[in-house]
Parts: sequence; structure tokens; C-alpha cells
Amino acid sequence: MTVDTSSADDSTVGAGADSVAAAIAAGESVLSRRFGSAITLVSPENLEGSGPATVLRARVVSSSFALPRTLVIKHYPQPPEPGYADPFAQEAVSYQLFTALAPDERMCPELLAHDGRGRVLVIEDLGRAPTLQDKLFARDSRAAERALLSWARSLGRLHASTASREADFNALLRRLGGPARNEDEDLAETLDEVPPLLEDVLGVTVPEPVRARVAESVALARSAAFRAFSPSELSPENNLVTGSGVRFLDFERGRVRTALVDAAYLRLPFASCDDALALPAGMSEAMIAVWRAEVVGVWPSFADDDELAAQLTISELLLVWLVTSDTLPGLDLTRHATPVSREAALVTWWRELAKHAGYARLTDIAEHATRVAAALGARLGPHADLAFYPAFR
Repeated sequence: MTVDTSSADDSTVGAGADSVAAAIAAGESVLSRRFGSAITLVSPENLEGSGPATVLRARVVSSSFALPRTLVIKHYPQPPEPGYADPFAQEAVSYQLFTALAPDERMCPELLAHDGRGRVLVIEDLGRAPTLQDKLFARDSRAAERALLSWARSLGRLHASTASREADFNALLRRLGGPARNEDEDLAETLDEVPPLLEDVLGVTVPEPVRARVAESVALARSAAFRAFSPSELSPENNLVTGSGVRFLDFERGRVRTALVDAAYLRLPFASCDDALALPAGMSEAMIAVWRAEVVGVWPSFADDDELAAQLTISELLLVWLVTSDTLPGLDLTRHATPVSREAALVTWWRELAKHAGYARLTDIAEHATRVAAALGARLGPHADLAFYPAFR
């Protein structure tokens, strides 16, 4: 889910009148039960959520309590799909986990009320702060750099503050309908699809040492080491750049997993996004340094440069293979026109993996990634370079 908080329009275009009315009624109901007095919400403003929830900002006009002037309501009108994780439960539990922390450890809005039967959340309104995407698509490179470093710092604080909270997260989740399906269970099966893809499409064979490295990455993802809360959806649209630092918004897929997967996104920023673009040289390294400063007190082994580089590269390998399994089958490799961003991104990320593996002296990964990047580049033509975000052009 992506939330647009930039609009100043109080209309509810994009959300049906029935959906808006249902969300307002659900919000008023849960707030009234929470505070024991009737609370009235007016002037609903559609925040254009792209997920299953109706997301509104509303003004509080009738309350005997010191509630903020405006609140954000997320209403999930449909029941969860059988056999899949419930986005309402994932989000509600994620906000509960953070609301229990001290304010300076809370990297998201505060949860004010929620109701499992009504499938509604009422959360703090962080206002009309710009998103990280706004910063990346503006023309101020210094502001974009500051926002990216703030994002990395907030991600590190998020990991450090939740590194010992997996049992709490799971207990809260069971109260709202049972544990979510573990996404790591299907990793090995998904990654097994990549070697035949690379051979059939690019003519690149995956050597056994690299297959062993991939198995190592799966084992690391499933291990108890370095586990912390993750929003999973690390998209620039879902991060608000506030005066107190970047704050995360979207927890519909919130879960506990190895923090190294999130850290790999600092090397390959926003790799899960279809429109991901490039950052300037040195930016990812700076973000990694900021992130490490926040988590090294929890995971002291990350103070060792070689240890961190090796662990990050193994997780980066996992991320690149996952993106390849999702992207390569749909690419048009029959032409030599200018590639679209997703095609150019895939080449860039294999090149980055080769570079980082070389730095970490993981020669088998470096050599394999170099071959894949070269094969992709040859098929896509001379323009297979990922463009920079507008802030850095």
C-alpha cells in the first residue's frame, strides 16, 4: 500500500462514498469505545491508499478528550483471503509493537485505537510532510541526500529497537487471528527457478559454488540471527520526511525477518519497486554506515568491516536472485532499444552485486554476477544503464 499525503484537497475522489462513510463510521465507533464518549469525525480526505484499505484523514469536531485535530483512519472492509497473511492484522500488530515503545524509538505514527472486528485502525496524523519519493524527484540533491541518510538512520533505529521483540510480535498476531504465513518458507523454491531462467534466457550456467552461496543466503534468511521488525515494503512513497527524521507508514506486510535483507536494500535502493532508479556513487555506502551506527550496539559483530561486508553480500545475492526470478521472465530481450527502468535496473543490480562481492573477496559470486550482467547488457544494448533519480541528474 502507498499513501499519498501531499494533496491539500479535501475531496474524496478515488474512494467511493460508501467506502468513505463506512471508514468514518468504523473510526468513530472504535474511538468512542476506546475513550468512552461519542467522537465525531468530519471532512474526510482521501489519502489514496493503493492496498486493500480505505485510507482517510479526518478532522475531530466532537470529543471530550485531548485528541489531535486530525487523525488518519485505515479501514479494511473485506475479510482476509484464506491461506494468505491478513494485511489488517499485520498492520495492527506492527503499530501495536511500536506504540508500546518510547516515543524516541517509535519510527512510525502512534496507534490511537484499533478494532479487529471492525477491521479499522486510527493512527496519528503526521501531516503533510513530503515523502522520500518527493525528495528524490525534486531538484535539490542535498535535500535528497539528507533524506536518504535519515531513512537509513530510521531503519537502523527500527531494527535496533525491535531486535528482541519477535516473541511479542507473534503473540500480538495470534490475538488477531493467528500467525502469518512465513514468507521465508518459499524462498528455496523461488530461487530454484533462477538457474534455468539464466541458462534458457541468457545462456549463463550457474556454477555449484554459487548455488551453495544461494543456499547459504536462504539459511541466513531463515536463521534466528539478526532478526528484527521489517516493514517489508521499503518503497520511497511509504516514508515521510519529518522534522524528527524519516517515519515509516506502511505495515500491511510488516513482519520479523533478518535485518540484513532490509540492509541489502540500502545497497540496491528500492529494488522491489517497478520504477526504482539509481543513486550517485558513494550514497549507498554512506547509508550503510549510518545504518550500522544504529545497530552495532545490538549486533557487535557488525563492527568488523569484513564480517559485515560478507553478510551483506550474501543477503544482496538473495535479493538480486529474487528480483531476477520476478523480472527476467517478462523482459523483452529481442530488441536493442533504450531499456525501460526495470530492465536497466536488473543489469545495474547484477553489476553492483559483482562489485560488492569483489570487495568482500567472494570471488565465485563476483565472477558469476559479472557474467550475468554482461549477458544482460549484451542483449539489452548499449543503453542498459539505470537513470538517476531526478534529484541527482
